[in-house]
Amino acid sequence: MPPALLAARRPEPDFPEAGALPDPAGRSLLRFITCGSVDDGKSTLLGRLLWETGAVYEDQADALARDSERFGTDGKNRDYALLVDGLSAEREQGITIDVAYRYFATPRRAFIAADTPGHEQYTRNMATGASTADAAILLVDARKGVLPQTRRHSSIVSLVGVKDVILAINKMDLVGFDEAVFRRIESEYRALAARLGFRSIHALPLVARDGDTLTRHSGRMPWYGGPTLLDLLETLEPALPVDGRFYLPVQWVNRPNADFRGFSGTVASGQIRVGDPVTILPQGRASRIAEILTPEGARDAARGGDAVTVTLADETDVARGDVITVGHRPAHTSGTLTARLLVLGERVLAPGDRLLAKLGMATVPVRFETLAHELSVEDLSPQPARHLAMNGIGKAILRPEAPLFALPYDECKILGSFLLIDPTTHATLAMGIIEAVSSRSREASPQRSEDAHPRRARLQPSLRPERIRSAITTLLFAVAGFLLTGTLAGALILAALDGIGRPLLISLQERFWPVEKKPALSGAPEPGLDGGGI
Repeated sequence: MPPALLAARRPEPDFPEAGALPDPAGRSLLRFITCGSVDDGKSTLLGRLLWETGAVYEDQADALARDSERFGTDGKNRDYALLVDGLSAEREQGITIDVAYRYFATPRRAFIAADTPGHEQYTRNMATGASTADAAILLVDARKGVLPQTRRHSSIVSLVGVKDVILAINKMDLVGFDEAVFRRIESEYRALAARLGFRSIHALPLVARDGDTLTRHSGRMPWYGGPTLLDLLETLEPALPVDGRFYLPVQWVNRPNADFRGFSGTVASGQIRVGDPVTILPQGRASRIAEILTPEGARDAARGGDAVTVTLADETDVARGDVITVGHRPAHTSGTLTARLLVLGERVLAPGDRLLAKLGMATVPVRFETLAHELSVEDLSPQPARHLAMNGIGKAILRPEAPLFALPYDECKILGSFLLIDPTTHATLAMGIIEAVSSRSREASPQRSEDAHPRRARLQPSLRPERIRSAITTLLFAVAGFLLTGTLAGALILAALDGIGRPLLISLQERFWPVEKKPALSGAPEPGLDGGGI
C-alpha cells in the first residue's frame, strides 16, 4: 500500500490525494526545466512546487526534515531544494551540479520537470536538460536582476527550440515586494529576449521558499493579478512537432538468421505504410516497405516516435546511419551545414579543425570551415570571433567529408541536431543545431575542375607536400655533388641521378612490392588530400 501523503504538515493543496488522481493516460504531458544563474532559487522553487502539489510522501517529508537540519541553508526551516538536490556534493555545497528529473501531476496535467545547474562550469548539463523541454522557467534573483548566466541560459533555451518562457522573478521578499523592481527586470528581460524568437514570455513575481504565487496568489503582493506559476504550467500548450515527411534513421541492421534482414530504428517524423515506395539516403537506392514489425507484432503503418523494424521488398544495401524516407528521391548529400554551436568541452574550436559529427545514427568526419560570429553574453548580439571557447555560442559553417543526409532543425529535430566529437579522444566537444543545409544530388553534382579539364589539371604545377620534399632532396643532392667534385657538372650528375633514379625505384617497388596503405583515423581524409568535396 503506498504511503499516505503528508497533508497535515503543509497547507492542504487544492488537489485530490495521489490515489484519487485520474489515469495519467488521460492527461497531457508537459516537460519543463528550471534554469537561471547561480543561487536564483531553481531547486527551491521546484522542491516547493512538489510540496504544494502533494507530490511529497510521508517518508520523503521525514527525510527532508532530517536533511534540513544537517544540510539546510535556511536555519531550522525546511530546505525544499533538498527534495531535488540528491548528490552528496550538491548537498554539501548547496548547489546543483547534475540535472535532476522529477515527475508530478495535477488533475489537469502531468509534468516532467528538470532542475538544471546555474554555474557556468555546468552549462553543458543545463543544455542537456533543455534539449527535451517544452517550456522553461527562467529564475531571476530580484536583488541581482538579469546576469550573464541568465542571458546564456536564455540563448541555450532558444537554441534547442523551446518557445515558451516563464520569467520567475524570485526573492521578492528581499526587495520589500516592490512592484517597480519587478517591472524593471521584466522590461529589461523582454528587450533582451526580443532577439531570441520566443513565442511567449510570462513574467510573475514570487517567493519560492514561502510558496508565494506558486499555487496561490500572495497577499504580500496584491498588485500582481496575473496567473500563478501552476496556472501557467497547466495551460501552456507545447509547440506541436512537425509531422512532415517520413524519416527513419537506421540504428541497427537486424539479422538474426539467414532468412531475415530488417532495419531497426525510431521513426523521426511522418508516417509510412506497408507497400509504400521508399528511398535509402544518402545513396538514393529505391525499394518498397514489405513489413513493419514492432515489439507487439506486425503492423500496417508506423508514425513519428514508433520504434520499428522494417523489411524491404528488394535486397538493398542499407547500413547503420542511413535514412529511409518515403517516395523516390535522388542520392542526396550535404554540401555544407550552417549551424549554431554551443561548445561543451574545454577544447577551443576554430576554422580549419577536422572533427567528427554524430547526426542521427551517422558519424562522419567534418571540417570546420567558417565561424560567422559568436554571441555576446552581455547583450546576445553577434560579434566577430576567431574561435569558440567553452560555453561559447556562435554560428558556423561545417563541411561533411563523407556522404551525409541532414535537415534543418525546424524541419526535423532528430536529423537537424548533432554533436561534434574529437576524432582522437572521442570526447564530446559541442552540440549543434542546423539552420540551413546546402544540399545537392551526387548524380547531378558538377565535376571538380580537374576532372572536367584533365589536360589543364596536368599542366598546372602541383604544390603537394611530396612534390616539395622531392624538389628539396634533389637540390641537396646537387649541393653535395658540387661539394664533392668542385664542379658544376658533378652537381648536375648527382641531381639527375636523384631526379630520375628515385622515381624509377618507387615505380618498381609499387609494381613488385606494393605496400598496403592504412586507412586514415576515424574516416578522416589522408594528409595532403583536399577533402573539401563529398
